[in-house]
Amino acid sequence: VFWWDGISVSAEPAAIEAPSAVLLESSTGKVIFEQNARERRSPASITKIMTALVAIESGKLDSKIRFSENAVYNLEEGSSHVGIQVGEVLSMRRALYGLMLESANDVANGIAETVGGSISGFADLMNAKAAELGCVNTHFTNPHGLQNEEHYTCARDMALITQAALKHPTFQKIAGTTNYTCPKTNKVAEERYWYNHNQMIQENAEYYYEGCFGGKTGFTS
Repeated sequence: VFWWDGISVSAEPAAIEAPSAVLLESSTGKVIFEQNARERRSPASITKIMTALVAIESGKLDSKIRFSENAVYNLEEGSSHVGIQVGEVLSMRRALYGLMLESANDVANGIAETVGGSISGFADLMNAKAAELGCVNTHFTNPHGLQNEEHYTCARDMALITQAALKHPTFQKIAGTTNYTCPKTNKVAEERYWYNHNQMIQENAEYYYEGCFGGKTGFTS
């Protein structure tokens, strides 16, 4: 999901490879283009847009996350992470940079446990927010987007979720940050450097697109 500022777009249908897509004007909610926009899809890590939205609206941006063993290790092999240690402490605001830039699943778990009390408790908050926004084909079971048959959404619903997230300057700032330095913590004695995986905002990347100022990518096998 990506958004643009000051870029004119055509309402004419476009030939795209994606089986599902939607282009929505965020300030008005007008749908400019859609293709199978209500078809159920696995969202992978664009799930983290909703994770960030729920975390930001929780009012706990300045709270501390102490990462549990479950948060750190309850992940698939090869899952994206930033090497969080059991017992490590990060502020919620700092954790959101790890979530949105490095797509860190260990960070997603820690955010979920802190805001929702548990992974399942946070999923309940995600689903309540989806219903509030008028989502019609969305159900979340986790904060990171790892594959689960009961974890799904559609292009239309993700557009609504992103539209809601864009109302928060904190989300815009974090999602549009190209790189971030995480200071030393109680468990890690050196700085960590986090880079945004979204090539559309990295000036030297193959898919850099002038005018794109943020977004979230994601994939699963």
